[in-house]
Amino acid sequence: MTTNIIVKSVDLKGLLCPMPVVKIAKFIKEVEVGQTVEAFATDPGVMADIPAWCRTTGNELVSIEKLDKQFRFVVRRLK
Repeated sequence: MTTNIIVKSVDLKGLLCPMPVVKIAKFIKEVEVGQTVEAFATDPGVMADIPAWCRTTGNELVSIEKLDKQFRFVVRRLK
């Protein structure tokens, strides 16, 4: 069963590549399969890095958006 309820929200602001990916990989393991993690980052590299990470790990990128000077993305754990 999948849900769009965010069970964990993490602040990755100020971290530069590759740290947002390293951190989201850690946090996604802390939730159950089917649950979602929301993250906020300031590194524009996440716009390419997070979708690529999702493709290679088999997790689902629920959404990614630019909000003024930061980026918000939501990832669902699928494995």
